Amino acid sequence: MSNDIILIDSHAHIYYRDYADDFEEMLQRATDAGVGAMVVVGTDLESSRQSVELAEKYPQIYAGVGVHPHDAGRVTDTCYDVIRELALASPKVVAIGEIGLDFYRDRSPRDEQERVFRGFLRMARELGKPVIIHDRDAHERVLAILREEQANRGVLHCFSGDSAMAAEVIGMGFHISIPGTVTYPANEALRHVVATTSIDRMLVETDCPYLSPMPYRGKRNEPAYVRLAAERVAEVKGLTLADVARITTKNVRDLFGIRLWDQSFRIAYMIRNSLYLNITNRCSNRCSFCAKFEDFTVKGHNLLLDGEPSFEEVMAAVGEPSGIAEVVFCGYGESLIRLDLLKRVATELKRRGFRIRINTDGQANLVHGRTILPELAGLVDSVSVSLNAPDAATYERICHTPFGEAGFEAVCTFIREAKQYIPEVVASAVTVPGVDIEACRRLAGALGAEFRVREYAEVG
Repeated sequence: MSNDIILIDSHAHIYYRDYADDFEEMLQRATDAGVGAMVVVGTDLESSRQSVELAEKYPQIYAGVGVHPHDAGRVTDTCYDVIRELALASPKVVAIGEIGLDFYRDRSPRDEQERVFRGFLRMARELGKPVIIHDRDAHERVLAILREEQANRGVLHCFSGDSAMAAEVIGMGFHISIPGTVTYPANEALRHVVATTSIDRMLVETDCPYLSPMPYRGKRNEPAYVRLAAERVAEVKGLTLADVARITTKNVRDLFGIRLWDQSFRIAYMIRNSLYLNITNRCSNRCSFCAKFEDFTVKGHNLLLDGEPSFEEVMAAVGEPSGIAEVVFCGYGESLIRLDLLKRVATELKRRGFRIRINTDGQANLVHGRTILPELAGLVDSVSVSLNAPDAATYERICHTPFGEAGFEAVCTFIREAKQYIPEVVASAVTVPGVDIEACRRLAGALGAEFRVREYAEVG
């Protein structure tokens, strides 16, 4: 693979007969060009099955399953069932698609296209999958349906709208994908979109075997050629190819969950005889004393996640540990933000006989809009809550809570009520200059919690 360049072809159709004679060589050329992964996208039931089969066979291939608008007129309830089953059949199915509208060729009636498009958008929402959208000469209807169906996660592949449309779909939460046509001399319109659109929501693709970039136009396209699209994007944006590769690969990771690097050592890490689990970079607060604004390293462990891990990734990182005193949900983010994942992991670890502790900022009730403590009963043995201040004004000053005065009150309520559901409740405070630690100690006692002092600038 090319040094320092890792690209992802976010849209390919390599199940076609076009590749039958040199399939393995084609994959090797992609690797040699720096393509670390590709999303193979189905357009009907058969090609969706083929996409999943390829994804299961090759580690660098991931799958999208769906029905192209050309075939919308033939979609039945059984077709939806098949796509749903395929989407659930493998963790390497990362999206529902290719779906959408094609008012250029009109191979299916437009009302049927819209009906099927809505059906697959609803399926994707139900399954928690992003969508891969085909939009040809149907911009207004695509946007209208996305709004009406409250869709907000996916990519408009082979983007063909203008800069205003790009801004609109990105504002809705979508990505746009740039194909090899960005290299065509006459395609100033697409290059203008690239120039005026944030690359932070941009992917690159081949749509192979179609749309070969220059100088291969008119010949079969293949994943290796995604590098040519990326090079042209780099030229237009005034970036290096390495910049475009790094950013678009991160974008694919964020959208589809494709992570090309093992981050197990960042998910599960040992300090003394405790196994810590780091499941998110996100946090409720922006505490002035938090070390992560300078360095993501804790006791020699770099905890900056490349993306939020799935249940399967967390359990793989945990492995089969022995000789540990407890499992602690504590990373450089607030674990209870990912409450559903935490509960699922804790359930499995309790089944294995491990003691479970959570270190938290105590604002999960505000984050989730409900009292979450009953959901932790029987799963969590100990909780350590960052009190950090004896009053609301001090708390807001040092923790920069987004919840204002309600943030401190929520922490106190969380500590007070936690004892009903969790056997051991500890309130902690960091020795930040100017904080009255003895006042924090008295407040913790009044709330019914044990108290622990954490030294300033000593993490982990």
